[in-house]
Amino acid sequence: MSGPERSMRTPLGRVRHHGAAGEGTGHFIAQRWTAIALALLAPWFVVNAALSIGGGSYTAAIDFLTDPVNAVGVILLVAVSFYHMALGMQEIIADYIHKPFSKISLLLLNAFVPFVLAAGAVFAVLLVNFGA
Repeated sequence: MSGPERSMRTPLGRVRHHGAAGEGTGHFIAQRWTAIALALLAPWFVVNAALSIGGGSYTAAIDFLTDPVNAVGVILLVAVSFYHMALGMQEIIADYIHKPFSKISLLLLNAFVPFVLAAGAVFAVLLVNFGA
C-alpha cells in the first residue's frame, strides 16, 4: 500500500510540507546553494589571487583588492562563506548539544559571531578599496 495512509508524516505536516522541526527543507536548500556558490567563488579567488599576487607583496595584495570586480568577488566569498559556516554549525549544535542552556548559548553565539566576523572582513575590503 502506498500513499498518504502509509506516510509517517502527520496530517498537519503533509499540509504545510514541513519536516519534524518545520524548517529542515529550507535549511537544506540554503546549505546546498551556498555550497554551490562556494564551489564557484573559491576557485575563482584562488586562481585570481595567485595570478595577481604572485610575488606575495603587500602592494600586490592591495592592488588586487582595489579592482572593483575582485573586491565584489571577495565580499561575496566572505559573506557566503560565513553564512555557510553558520548554517553548518547550527545543524551541528542542534543535533549534538543536548543541554538546553548550552544549546541556546551556542546558537546565539553562532548567530552573532559569524555576522561580526563577516562584517569586519567586508569592512576591511571596503576600507582597502576606497582608502581611508
